[in-house]
Amino acid sequence: MNIPMTILASLLGGLTAACASQAVGPPPQQSQPPPAAMSGSLEEAVRAARADAARRSGVAAESLLLISAEGVTWSDGSLGCPQPDMMYTQALVPGYRVRLRGPAGEMDYHASARGALVLCPAGRAVDPLPGASRM
Repeated sequence: MNIPMTILASLLGGLTAACASQAVGPPPQQSQPPPAAMSGSLEEAVRAARADAARRSGVAAESLLLISAEGVTWSDGSLGCPQPDMMYTQALVPGYRVRLRGPAGEMDYHASARGALVLCPAGRAVDPLPGASRM
């Protein structure tokens, strides 16, 4: 099927206008993101991990000892913390690993560079790809 260029251009122009019209106006009110959301830098991953660990343990975030924080590449969308009977995106995922020590012991946080953060239990943690450190 051959669509004349003028029709195609008209359709694309209408689509662009529709998308632009939805972006106009004040941003919608959003609730504060959950502690497991972050913006994507290593520093932000550490802050988000500390905040989540503090919430879980009931201690001040500053009292949690930072054991390590590094940029890594996870082998898939599970971020090195696969859950049983779940399927994950099979692609390399840039991210971070943050280890903290609190009153209950070590906490291992795995994160993506896009902002996902998960506390990974010791028995489920999978190491990131070797030699794939991003920092």
